[in-house]
Amino acid sequence: MRLALDKLFADVSAEQVDEARGFYELRAAGRGPSTLEELNEARARRSVPCAADPPAIEETITAAEAPVPIRIFTPVDGPPRGVYLDIHGGGFYMDSAARGDKRNRELADALQLAVVSVDYRLAPEHPWPAATDDCETAALWLVEEADARFGTSRLAIGGTSAGATLALATLLRLRDRGAVGRFTGAALQFGTYDLSARTPAGRRIADEYFIQAYAGHAEDLTVPDISPIYGVLRGLPPTLLIVGSADVLLEDNLALAGRLSAAGNDIEVRVYPESPHGFTGHPTAMARTALSGVDSWLRDRITQA
Repeated sequence: MRLALDKLFADVSAEQVDEARGFYELRAAGRGPSTLEELNEARARRSVPCAADPPAIEETITAAEAPVPIRIFTPVDGPPRGVYLDIHGGGFYMDSAARGDKRNRELADALQLAVVSVDYRLAPEHPWPAATDDCETAALWLVEEADARFGTSRLAIGGTSAGATLALATLLRLRDRGAVGRFTGAALQFGTYDLSARTPAGRRIADEYFIQAYAGHAEDLTVPDISPIYGVLRGLPPTLLIVGSADVLLEDNLALAGRLSAAGNDIEVRVYPESPHGFTGHPTAMARTALSGVDSWLRDRITQA
């Protein structure tokens, strides 16, 4: 059987493809910090996140390992019909949950959801497994408290880049605990699923500092908690994988889709043409179309009666 990549392309207009091509021809390709000093400089240069209106409710979950700050958005018009757990990206070593406030406020109101985002601990100050521990804590809190707190037990999870990696690792932990059943869907955008340099995409990012900062101390980078593509992937909720055709991680996103499908899970893959890593955060019509598609997919999964 021959799998044609064009069969996986999302349905977008030629105008959007042309606009994206022009946008990225004029936009220099970025690269993350390569030392701790560069990381600290990059953190200091980051702009203040856009404020949301109404703003997030800030809380801290008490956990055995460490307190986990979360940010909560509830819809302005009526009670939530589901809860979405959002895990931010940033290479495991940058950014914060507040960076997603504007998007999460819009998501809460458009889909009538409660949106909970996790301020997980960052590397290298807090290397693996700290971030996954924090995301698991937030997920377990929702499993136990969502019904009483938000009036619904329907849950979904998602993230971008490192956040997608953490979301999948969190689901594997919940599955092993027997607690994944409440999650009706996972929307994963261009995750980094191999940090061991063994897969095609893994080899292409093998010299990136974020891997050393996050998991350089680990004896085996193929453990599923670090590189989820090596996990036993059965028994997971329906999953949407979003990736650009120009993403350095395209091959591993496709490989993950194959492994998830082979394990018997419900998988949908959407590849967006002319789009690099992180494209849904860029000011293009392609990004808006992709995010609208995520919204529709989540609505179907989490808010159905």
